[in-house]
Amino acid sequence: MVLSKTASQSDVSVHSTFASRYVRDSLPRFKMPENSIPKEAAYQIINDELMLDGNPRLNLASFVTTWMEPECDKLIMDSINKNYVDMDEYPVTTELQNRCVNMIAHLFNAPLGDGETAIGVGTVGSSEAIMLAGLAFKRRWQNKMKALGKPCDKPNIVTGANVQVCWEKFARYFEVELKEVKLREGYYVMDPEKAVEMVDENTICVAAILGSTLNGEFEDVKRLNDLLVEKNKETGWDTPIHVDAASGGFIAPFLYPELEWDFRLPLVKSINVSGHKYGLVYAGIGWVIWRSKEDLPEELIFHINYLGADQPTFTLNFSKGSSQVIAQYYQLIRLGYEGYRNIMENCQENAMVLKAGLERTGRFNIVSKDNGVPLVAFSLKDNSSHNEFEISETLRRFGWIVPAYTMPPDAQHVTVLRVVIREDFSRTLAERLVLDIEKVLHELDMLPSRVTEKLTGGNAPVVPVEEHHPAVVKKTAIEVQREITAAWRKFVADRKKTNGVC
Repeated sequence: MVLSKTASQSDVSVHSTFASRYVRDSLPRFKMPENSIPKEAAYQIINDELMLDGNPRLNLASFVTTWMEPECDKLIMDSINKNYVDMDEYPVTTELQNRCVNMIAHLFNAPLGDGETAIGVGTVGSSEAIMLAGLAFKRRWQNKMKALGKPCDKPNIVTGANVQVCWEKFARYFEVELKEVKLREGYYVMDPEKAVEMVDENTICVAAILGSTLNGEFEDVKRLNDLLVEKNKETGWDTPIHVDAASGGFIAPFLYPELEWDFRLPLVKSINVSGHKYGLVYAGIGWVIWRSKEDLPEELIFHINYLGADQPTFTLNFSKGSSQVIAQYYQLIRLGYEGYRNIMENCQENAMVLKAGLERTGRFNIVSKDNGVPLVAFSLKDNSSHNEFEISETLRRFGWIVPAYTMPPDAQHVTVLRVVIREDFSRTLAERLVLDIEKVLHELDMLPSRVTEKLTGGNAPVVPVEEHHPAVVKKTAIEVQREITAAWRKFVADRKKTNGVC
């Protein structure tokens, strides 16, 4: 007699995930579900929803690394269950972090003797690194003012208006006034002369940016140092410099080794860099390096022993993964100086290819500099019909994520698009992006403009509001909407006529 078993409805192992009841209901959004579901269904449902995210490789807004070698991917997965803070349990991981700190410190020309250990720490990114550096400057300044019997309740930092938002966070979170040097059209980084003019006795540091987020430009740290040395001599102050090298710290040593921006300058007391940007590691790793032990007040370092041994720690968070620290060490020894130099040169060459392609269109002004972070920032020569935000939005149809944004004060009337060139952005992709931008421009040219003579029949009177900024009298909102809708319908109909199947 043959024994057989009929699968019951509860035997989910024999059912296809897409034939199960788990894909027929909406996913929980507010409350944890009462019942469990099979692991295969949970994986498939979440994986399907994640498909709607953008492609990280085509995310040209981000400086963050989106590709690593498979061997490093395996190291990351093998160590993903290690908590980095458990130094006694994972001494090798701790040793790898210390090696990274020493290598990066030497890369930044820290004044270290033979066998001398560098002062620094790994962080979850440059934001945390900047917080730690800022706290060290604040405490050092407070100690000095207390020793002089002076008030120490109104510290400030001098920066350019182009700094990343993490500096604003530090200032707000830790009650430090942020004194910003305003930008101007054509000059989108901090002016060293104006920065030094803003320095006073309560300035805990001047923050210079090696690789502005806005256009990739390196600020003149050497000029800033020289001006500040003179002011310190005149006033008796000892105002130091911090270099935010989040983007440029792994670029300048390889592309511009003669450029003086690092610990070769005497007033540079600390430097932060993002390992997950041009350090070529996935998101989640940054570094802050101090010039000497004296620049990191001892009272900021905590010592714990409840994990098995005395462990010094200076971080904002406690637990964090070990994977990115190990990945950074992999990249440093795998690539070496030669490998990093080749990658940065390749990125810079691809940036020039993209820049040349954009210039050939005749439609853009290039805002970025050839020397700096390998990126291309550009704006429309004529944005009276269509603007940079429309180009950014339309490019998403081709898969590209290209940000459009306005500059900070006093250049907020300037709008730019920015393409960051990372290691995995090939010359072929650069050429393809130019072709797609040309397609977008052509499509936008076929559409009604936002506020132009097309919307007013070409006869609208011009009423000057202020010099160089005439205002066009627009039709009513409903009239404009109707004309744009009609143009879209004609545009779609024309495409259907030419896109038939042969």
